[in-house]
Amino acid sequence: MAKYLISFPAAAMNVPEEEFSEVSEASHAVIREAKSAGIYVFGGGINEGVAPLMVAADATVTNETYPQTKEFSGGFCVMELPSHEAAIEWASKLAKSCRCPQELREFHYDPQS
Repeated sequence: MAKYLISFPAAAMNVPEEEFSEVSEASHAVIREAKSAGIYVFGGGINEGVAPLMVAADATVTNETYPQTKEFSGGFCVMELPSHEAAIEWASKLAKSCRCPQELREFHYDPQS
């Protein structure tokens, strides 16, 4: 089984405020289903209230990010799934519940991690 990252940027979730609780419940229902199926690894949303830091190999800390992740936001989850097709199914469930497209990426298998 492979692990998959399913995610979306905050800006992709364009939901009217009065519908947000309905979307939240729908997405939480998908997560509960994944947990019940034993495929949920972890997930959550990026806390945009906490600034990202760059931590160097010498432990130097700076208030910056890699340029390509400057606007990293939104929600994500990691699921362990038996196939790429199953990953597409779960990404589709999350896309429907969140009302926005989901990006799907497969983690490289590393037996040491």
